[in-house]
Amino acid sequence: MPAGLRIIFAGTPDFAVPALEAIAASGHTLQAVYTQPDRPAGRGRKLGEGAVKQAAVRLGLPIEQPVTLKEPDAVARLAGHRPDAVVVAAYGLLLPQAILDVPTRGCFNIHASLLPRWRGAAPIQHALLAGDPETGISIMRMEAGLDTGPILSRCPHAIGVADTAASLHDALAVLGARLIVAALDDLAAGVARFEQQDPRLATRAPKITKAQAAIDWTRPAGTIERMVRAFNPWPVAETRLGGRQLRIWQGHVAPSSSSLPKPGTVLAAGPEGLSVMTGAGTLVIDRLRLEGRRALGAAEFIRAHDIVGAVLGPG
Repeated sequence: MPAGLRIIFAGTPDFAVPALEAIAASGHTLQAVYTQPDRPAGRGRKLGEGAVKQAAVRLGLPIEQPVTLKEPDAVARLAGHRPDAVVVAAYGLLLPQAILDVPTRGCFNIHASLLPRWRGAAPIQHALLAGDPETGISIMRMEAGLDTGPILSRCPHAIGVADTAASLHDALAVLGARLIVAALDDLAAGVARFEQQDPRLATRAPKITKAQAAIDWTRPAGTIERMVRAFNPWPVAETRLGGRQLRIWQGHVAPSSSSLPKPGTVLAAGPEGLSVMTGAGTLVIDRLRLEGRRALGAAEFIRAHDIVGAVLGPG
């Protein structure tokens, strides 16, 4: 059996934790865990530790939290760990070329899409918004371009009709953990093979903003339903009811035989949900939250709110 590699792991949120734990349990050696500095969080704005730091503390691993990796001192410190490879999973800091050049085998990113589709910061959300039938994990050797490096391995994952960004996030985190250990094993054994990406097939997945969460009810019901799933758990698709924010956590598409009501009109309300007219078809809202209240299922919501005939939307 080939000797394990010396690994530096770089990640910050909970998406990266399964991969960190899997590498820690493998035959490879974690030299250090790089994660972003603690940040103020919560109402008290107290410094909070990211999920990766918490996991690293639990595992007894050395932790590094530089503000940037662009300074010569940061490059020298990372090089001092003498890594064979650097594994990156949602780290959140740019790796400059000086860092990419440090490990003897390269730097590898656990990316939540089937590259070259959905290069960028929000591949899960964009796959849902586009109605893709599948997504997956790609293990990519990093280079200067945005997610342009050669692929070491990839594995597809079907997108179910009820999948949200939250459910895909969790499933892909586990899949990424399995793939990265297998990829490191191949690197150690000298059997790794790389596939160049076809740039003609590339699509972009830029960061999601809160402004994108506003629902345009003139759009088709299917488009809005995908938006609801893509923006769960953040930023959460939203509309307005009587001037108050109304967040939509869950919904499904139903056929509509009428196109007369104005898009955004609440057509019916019952235990099965709130039926809202769209530009094409009806969106049935299953779970929602009115500003200042907790999230409720539709059946509970309608007991306190009589909104049939109301028009949802801006204003």
